[in-house]
Amino acid sequence: MAAVLLACASAALFGAMSVAVRIALLELGDAELGSFAMSSVALALTAAVGLAVSHGAGLRDAWPFLIAGAIAPGVSQVFFVRAVRDAGAARTSVLMGTAPLVAVAIALTILGEPVSAGLIAGGLLIVSGGIALAHERVRPEDFRRLGVLFAVAATALFAVRDNVVRAISKSSEVPPLVAVPVSLLAAVATVALYLAVVSRRGEWAHGYGAAVRTFAPAGLIFGLSYVLLFEAYYHGRVSVVAPLVATESLWGVAFAALLLRRSELVGRRLVIGAVLIVAGGVLIGLSR
Repeated sequence: MAAVLLACASAALFGAMSVAVRIALLELGDAELGSFAMSSVALALTAAVGLAVSHGAGLRDAWPFLIAGAIAPGVSQVFFVRAVRDAGAARTSVLMGTAPLVAVAIALTILGEPVSAGLIAGGLLIVSGGIALAHERVRPEDFRRLGVLFAVAATALFAVRDNVVRAISKSSEVPPLVAVPVSLLAAVATVALYLAVVSRRGEWAHGYGAAVRTFAPAGLIFGLSYVLLFEAYYHGRVSVVAPLVATESLWGVAFAALLLRRSELVGRRLVIGAVLIVAGGVLIGLSR
């Protein structure tokens, strides 16, 4: 039950985070710098909470979580923010909801978790939701198909991260409140390396302060949602937690329709796609 509640709360925050990122991008359209600023804020929040609660207990044994953090939200964070910029918050949230399809596939083949008819039926519903989204007729003027590719890439990396975290947590005594900031430290370092070597070569530092101020709300939501996510994976299987986290699709669509109605253009097919994907995720969760 604890894993279910934690996963649902994390999903709601992830949906809100997509909208917060979209709002920030309307003011500062720099996806890479925004990713770095957002991750930095999340790191500061989780590190403060983790040190206050755990007093550093388990910190020496937390190094495996650096691997998970480099994958996601490290590399994936840049893809995610770019997806929100190019495809919008609602559509990115819906696409991110397909993560259980990848996460459960990995869990079944690598972690040896059991298969069932419910998992298969849930997967088919998720695919149906993706098809509904692909045939969407009403889209914002600034919608770019490249954003869909960014969202798919981010989703795949998040799914890999889910299984890495679950595999590590099975044999780890490191508290989640310590594992989260360690993971985010790796994420911040990964994005910083990308900015320094691939993207800007030092030019990014001039706009970092403004980016932190702009992306602070998204970063705070991100940090809190990440803590809840890790707590969920410490309490439940990937095949249970990942589908419930995928309900972020509905939260993202709902928040986008409420706060970004003009820029997001939430239409019938988008809602149908979100409902199908969430239904598939819930079915997968119930089958476990």
